[in-house]
Amino acid sequence: MPSPLREVRDGRFERRGVRLLVKRDDLIHPDLVGNKWRKLAPNLAAAAGRTVVTFGGAYSNHLRATAAAGRLLGLSTVGVVRGQELADRPLNASLARCAADGMRLRFVDRSTYRRVSEPETLAAVLRAADAPRAYVVPEGGSNVLAVRGCRALGEELRGHADVVAVACGTGGTLAGLAAGLAGGQRALGVAVLRGGFLGRETQALQEAAFGHRVGAWDVDDRFHFGGYARVPAALEAFAADFEDRHGVPVEHLYVAKLLYGLVALAEEGGFPRGTTVAAVITGAPFTG
Repeated sequence: MPSPLREVRDGRFERRGVRLLVKRDDLIHPDLVGNKWRKLAPNLAAAAGRTVVTFGGAYSNHLRATAAAGRLLGLSTVGVVRGQELADRPLNASLARCAADGMRLRFVDRSTYRRVSEPETLAAVLRAADAPRAYVVPEGGSNVLAVRGCRALGEELRGHADVVAVACGTGGTLAGLAAGLAGGQRALGVAVLRGGFLGRETQALQEAAFGHRVGAWDVDDRFHFGGYARVPAALEAFAADFEDRHGVPVEHLYVAKLLYGLVALAEEGGFPRGTTVAAVITGAPFTG
């Protein structure tokens, strides 16, 4: 079932001759946070009942979604969390939700975490988690199966918008979205991490999934507000104002940066008059 799409009337866009739609992809699954089901569904099918091991930071939406999916499907899940120092602290609300859903949490130091793509390091991490034969899903859930799963998001938006924008953490959603759009449509990724690497990551994911770069897309790296999980007061105020204006819940780590970036682009003339922009709402605020 496609997620809801509706127009919102916002003077910051209208005075520039731009029409804004919101695609409520955070409603794609009733029990999983955000739209992570698009990436997880094909991977959980491939797991074929094996323990699923995946990776993320202390506030990872992907970890929360994987834990919830494990509970719903009766799968064993392990979350490898970046930051050994966190093991000695009380769990934050996000990790506590993962644990409540049955996910076993394993904390690793940041140096090890950076090397988990190396076969020897990954094997050691899996042995330490008592899951040597587990099915491994990468950080953010972005792999070939996930990218192909996200292609349906673009297909649902064919003919509805000239530009389809999404917040980017690992590039997987953008890679699939762009592949699913029709000719003449463009996908825009708004990076939530600093470093300027997401364009390369997105292209690599497309090449792995489809053999080559697919669709028209680009990444804007200007609106990360200092990096992942950095939410200064100005961004919090923006998110609250957008919610008040339009009744759309604004998750702060991804969605707020996306919407802030789109407002900034509209106000600087980044969209020609007559453009229809669709903002994909990929995450939902955490409610505990």
